[in-house]
Amino acid sequence: MSDPFKQLHDAMDQFATERDWDQFHSPKNLAMALTVEAAELQECFQWLTEAQSKELDEQQLAAVRDEIADVQLYLIRLAGKLDVDIEAACRTKMEKNAEKYPAERA
Repeated sequence: MSDPFKQLHDAMDQFATERDWDQFHSPKNLAMALTVEAAELQECFQWLTEAQSKELDEQQLAAVRDEIADVQLYLIRLAGKLDVDIEAACRTKMEKNAEKYPAERA
């Protein structure tokens, strides 16, 4: 896991340990929580037009930032539980996508 992800992973581990939440943080539960947080992010844009979604006011942007952080933190926690290196997984997936969707065919 790269250093920024490792630092966040360690901080999340400590946060959960201090609250005795590790007992609830199975991969299944973390995946479900991640989905809930992604839905909360989606809710920030519900009923906005395309144009409005690009011109958020400070209150809307603060809510989006919070939900993006929640999604990222649960993802980091889930990756840690499954010993997945997020950066390596993303690079591998990008390589697969480049093969599947070559630029010259776009």
